[in-house]
Amino acid sequence: MDSTPTEVVVFEFGPYFRAYKNGRVERFFGTDKVPSSNNSDHAVSSKDVLIDQETGLSARIFIPSTIKPGKKLPLLVYYHGGAFLVGSPFCPTYHNYMTSLVAEANIITVSVDYRLAPEHHIPIAYEDSWAALQWVAKHHNNEGPEDWLSDHADFQRVFLAGDSAGGNIVYNMVARAGIEDLAGMKILGACLVHTYFGRKDCEVDNYWLFVCPNTSGINDPRINPAMDSRLSSLGCTRVLICVAEKDVLKERGLLFCETLRKSGWDGEVQIVETEGEEHVFHLFNPDCEKAVILLKRLASFFNQDRAN
Repeated sequence: MDSTPTEVVVFEFGPYFRAYKNGRVERFFGTDKVPSSNNSDHAVSSKDVLIDQETGLSARIFIPSTIKPGKKLPLLVYYHGGAFLVGSPFCPTYHNYMTSLVAEANIITVSVDYRLAPEHHIPIAYEDSWAALQWVAKHHNNEGPEDWLSDHADFQRVFLAGDSAGGNIVYNMVARAGIEDLAGMKILGACLVHTYFGRKDCEVDNYWLFVCPNTSGINDPRINPAMDSRLSSLGCTRVLICVAEKDVLKERGLLFCETLRKSGWDGEVQIVETEGEEHVFHLFNPDCEKAVILLKRLASFFNQDRAN
């Protein structure tokens, strides 16, 4: 008879994450790492950079391999999803999607590897994400260390994007950018894909309580933009909100769109709904027709008034 004590599970996030009472955690997504590449099959090169040696904050940068000397391209800063619990720019899912997006849109992308809960509860993910933005902004004044950004990033065309929890990070970054300076760097647009916000009722998700135990609850402005004094002064000029018909977060995305439009913010907000699809379907089935359509829509957003 097996006398090994059974560990008590205190929290699970789908098939992706499990936490035990003794403090041990298991991650079943985002832990495998794809190496960076000088020239992928999509003609995209990538490299890894360490942003902050003290915290370990890092990122993977993607650039078209065929870029010519002196050529400037739009710059995207991307925040991956995964409920603040799992995910990484280095895992196959996000590495491959960023490669496809860079190839389609002809842009440079900095994909941020922020620290995860519960080892690092909220607000660490936000702090890391802002630190990454500040690091990117240094290159706007030619003070940053990364040549790909200094030589090829068009700092008049800076965008943020993210999915799920990453979309929530994007919201909080552009909200902060509206009231804090980024070394003179301006954010042109923000794209929030299947974004996590709080529920419309008076309940707080157990998941949010797990990653952010010090939350103020349903009125926490980080998950409830209607309670955020920064909403009317978002630090960008256009926002694209993407929702999916069968996504449990769809109504939260629609509510955010409505709230933003009524806030007094003077930017342009667009919304795109994909019919018949689930949460982040485009990451797990990137070759399906609707995922390709969404990819092209994102690429268009980053290039809609770009000079030829």
